[in-house]
Amino acid sequence: MVERVWDKFLTQQDRDHVAMGENRQVGFGEKPALLLIDLYRWVFGDKPQPILEATKEWPASCGLAAWNAIPAIQTVLQAARNAGIPVVHATGRDDDGLAGWSTGRQIYGNQDRSPEALERRNRRNDIIDEVAPIDGEPVMRKDSPSAFWGTPLIGHLTAHNVDTIIAVGETTSGCVRASVLDGCTNRFRMIVVEEGVFDRHEAAHAINLFDMNQKYADVLPLADVLEYLGEIGAKRGTAV
Repeated sequence: MVERVWDKFLTQQDRDHVAMGENRQVGFGEKPALLLIDLYRWVFGDKPQPILEATKEWPASCGLAAWNAIPAIQTVLQAARNAGIPVVHATGRDDDGLAGWSTGRQIYGNQDRSPEALERRNRRNDIIDEVAPIDGEPVMRKDSPSAFWGTPLIGHLTAHNVDTIIAVGETTSGCVRASVLDGCTNRFRMIVVEEGVFDRHEAAHAINLFDMNQKYADVLPLADVLEYLGEIGAKRGTAV
């Protein structure tokens, strides 16, 4: 059996219990869309750095885990574009006077009011160039963990008759998980690309992937998702 990222975090009882049950897969549908969640500057910084170093200037950084995920995300993004399926980007809202979901918690270095810190905060929601939207790809500006809450995402997906959402982005335990749960709640087939999501903490990343795979989504290797997108593109005559 292929080892999964969460295996080393499971107890023997966990393993035995999983082995007892049938983990039925969600499965792919016929009308997929790709959802890229929070691939903004605030979690990448301006250059690859280990998280303990990057956090000194970018308190919300995911360190090298973020940068290491870029090739996989670029690959699935290009495959989605080649297949001609809807591609949707989600990022945070700029300061607009609305109360944010983390109000009062003083997280992510908000207390630093130096000119340099303010400059970084001013571009924190900018989607990085490596996976930037192209013409025709909408950007959902959200003010909560989920890409669905307070955005027109449902309407957009419904207009395209989408039944399957392929999710990449960050953080696995935060906005990815929240979006997966909302997608599942709204009866979409949720697919998470294992190499295309990341987190600040290895244990949180692994266990949340395990939990989503058990309950709400199929957590699949990039290769499986690429094969599916290739089949979709071939059916539509758009594969290149």
